Amino acid sequence: MRLLYPECRSTSPEELASGLRLGERAPADRPYLILNMVSSLDGKATIDWRTKGLSTELDRQLFHRLRTQADAIMVGAGTVRAERYGRMAKSDELREARKQEGLQPDPLAVVVSARLDLPADLPLLNEPEQRVVIATGSDASLPEGLPSQIAYERTGDDLPLLAARLRHEHGARSVVCEGGPTLNFHLLSAGLVDELWLTLNPKLAGGAAALTIVAGRELVNPVDLEAVSVAEGDGDLFTRWRVRR
Repeated sequence: MRLLYPECRSTSPEELASGLRLGERAPADRPYLILNMVSSLDGKATIDWRTKGLSTELDRQLFHRLRTQADAIMVGAGTVRAERYGRMAKSDELREARKQEGLQPDPLAVVVSARLDLPADLPLLNEPEQRVVIATGSDASLPEGLPSQIAYERTGDDLPLLAARLRHEHGARSVVCEGGPTLNFHLLSAGLVDELWLTLNPKLAGGAAALTIVAGRELVNPVDLEAVSVAEGDGDLFTRWRVRR
């Protein structure tokens, strides 16, 4: 992998995603929040591609390394179902890397689900070591007997309230959000996003029927992004952007 900006040199996913100390950047009232996405060059990637593993090996390495830098991982219920999420820290090596960063061995999993339609056999919900917060407006609960430590935040679509509770009630000073596109839209609209990590994969095909990385109404306030770094590896571009306030 080559780092192209600000200088051209060899680098690695470990270097790109280590020592970020995201929690130190958090505002007083919410966590510091990163969107981490993979897309085709036209900004679209289909669910079919995603469920079949659209990522390259370098992208998967960066994906998991970013998980070593945040207190919590946020994801929409549709993405959790489609990609069969399991334990957030995939190996003892990554859990050790988190401890080296002063974090808990496993990040808190935050699942945003409007209807609470998560299957009981979802691996994420059946990991005894994995803490899970489900943010929902539904009054329902998941079946009893699941081994995960599951808490509920009945915040509906009030994402600023959810962010505040993640910070003050669950101790999350930093969050990496992994989609889906409607969740991304609402986070951007609410002004809760601080950075975007976007991998552009030229081998993917988008198209009119594809799932975009952001889906919703037109943003009331356009997001002003500042380029932080660009790296290239395996034909992919790994870009990092910071939101200007």
